[in-house]
Amino acid sequence: MEVLVFSTSVKEPRQVSKVTALLTKVPTIAQWNFDLEDCDNILRIVAKGLSPQYIETLLGKAGIHCQELKY
Repeated sequence: MEVLVFSTSVKEPRQVSKVTALLTKVPTIAQWNFDLEDCDNILRIVAKGLSPQYIETLLGKAGIHCQELKY
């Protein structure tokens, strides 16, 4: 399993609901969460064999900015 960390444009719970609908359909994601109190509105994903570009594209198509953060 890998941990992927992203900066996002998600700021409100209704936006989290929109992302929930997208991420729950990805079978390789074991868990995910948002830290909306962080200035980058962090999304952390624990998954196996998932590319950061896939998540950036998936959320981008839904109108949500998402960029992988290197740590």
